[in-house]
Amino acid sequence: MQGLDFGRGSRFARALSILALALASSLGLALASSLAHAADRPNVIVLVADDLGWADVGFRGAPIDTPQLDRIAREGVVLERFYTTPICSPTRAALMTGRDPMRLGVLYNTIMAWHNNGVHPDERFMPQAFREAGYQTAMVGKWHLGHAQQTYHPNARGFEHFYGHLHTEVGYFPPFRAQGGKDLQRNGESIDTDEYETFALANEAVRWIRSRDPARPFFLYMPFLAPHTPLEAPEALLEKYADLEDDRPSSRSTFTDRSRQMARLALQPSARPVFAAVVDALDQAIGRVLATLDDEGIAKDTLVVFLSDNGGAMYAGGGANNAPFRGGKGETFEGGIRVVSMMRWPGVIEAGARYESILSVMDLFPTLAAAAGIETGARRDLDGRDAWQAIREGRPLSLDRKLFFGAEMTVPGQYMFTAFDDDWKLVQEVVRGSLSFEVTNYLFRIADDPHERQNLAADHPDVVARLQDDIIRWRALHPIGGTPSGIVPPPGWRAPTDWATYPVAIDALQPEPAPGMTPPAMIRMMDFMHGEAGRVIYDCEPWAPIGGGLCR
Repeated sequence: MQGLDFGRGSRFARALSILALALASSLGLALASSLAHAADRPNVIVLVADDLGWADVGFRGAPIDTPQLDRIAREGVVLERFYTTPICSPTRAALMTGRDPMRLGVLYNTIMAWHNNGVHPDERFMPQAFREAGYQTAMVGKWHLGHAQQTYHPNARGFEHFYGHLHTEVGYFPPFRAQGGKDLQRNGESIDTDEYETFALANEAVRWIRSRDPARPFFLYMPFLAPHTPLEAPEALLEKYADLEDDRPSSRSTFTDRSRQMARLALQPSARPVFAAVVDALDQAIGRVLATLDDEGIAKDTLVVFLSDNGGAMYAGGGANNAPFRGGKGETFEGGIRVVSMMRWPGVIEAGARYESILSVMDLFPTLAAAAGIETGARRDLDGRDAWQAIREGRPLSLDRKLFFGAEMTVPGQYMFTAFDDDWKLVQEVVRGSLSFEVTNYLFRIADDPHERQNLAADHPDVVARLQDDIIRWRALHPIGGTPSGIVPPPGWRAPTDWATYPVAIDALQPEPAPGMTPPAMIRMMDFMHGEAGRVIYDCEPWAPIGGGLCR
């Protein structure tokens, strides 16, 4: 057999050239098609308030001016049964991944400054999906999903642009400190500003929108600090609400009501007036973003989503109001997990609508991806559902699986868990001692009793037992033993002077996550021994064939 002629003028070479040109043309057409398709996709803005109460918006009768939030409700759809976790970091993890924060190992409490954990680097974040689909991506606000390593940083999780804080409780006026360390940056570089924090976030978002590439859609995530403590507001707004009376009813929660009672006995002033001022400023900031969409002529091309990360903080110092719901932040009563939420997309979503089906924060990733016509690209099964068409058409959407939420309260060893479906809701208050634990059960027909006034646990022990077993299996998803609240730093811990310098660079880390100290051959045996007390395998699917716990 004669050898092939690979010379420049050979028939084979000419064929290769033709093939190369065809491929290049095909790729060029595909790229052009992709860019053209991207241009037709909506912009997406996700606005997140921090600790906003159910009754703290104007359209629900609050004595607080919120014309911009009222506008979103008036021009879009109010999600009347939208649920989050009762605390900060777990909600944000669920929002970003579409996965249950129990699976992610971040359910029990917030990621504090002295913690070095975050969401597993292998988990896919929503901005990664949007960015790969051709979107410009930015985050402006509070992160709270890990800070110790660069792998947890917003710029490493799909956001091309990041402006804001890694932590919480940095305050609303300079120097914006978290546990003493300065915490304000733009893309890893520490910055200074004299602006009121809420307005600074709005101004940054406006600058970014105006400087965008108009030929490509954008995804903007704006998690505000407001109205989280420490409550601070511009003087004019403080004066505006100085005479606001605190007429909030009881939360019907021992923890919350006791803290407010003790504050009154100590002659502490009500937090309600300053809270109202902070919410007013939040509304003004959102108004600046909405006005920019109008000025740029892209309001009709933009899907805007608003939610609170959890129920309002009604305890002393919080100032929120979740009436008529029971409880508040940190609790799995409705006041802690059922939050204010709306969607607006003029001309696509019916204006002034009310959507009554149960939705959760885990649904946002697949729902927004569907609205934008992109793939999630999820590496693991999502716990959230694509609810886009149901919301758009106003169609009821039944739960295809139970929802679970939980948190460790500020007192270590005190937990609240809940499981519910379309009919029943079980709330468990758990107090764990060194050798025992005490469980108080509350059972509600939540559709008929949304304010949780009638505890039916004694009348339906079979339902309690069934839902309690569901909670036990759900708790087994946690990849490690229960994470303590850790609101007090370990002895001797000190914050860095500037949090922008704190993360360990990616190139200084191992290429793969550390396997831990357990030999691979022992992992499943240890998982069997631990059972629901805590997993040693990440991303576990509980299985109990003979009493213990295994991962499938």
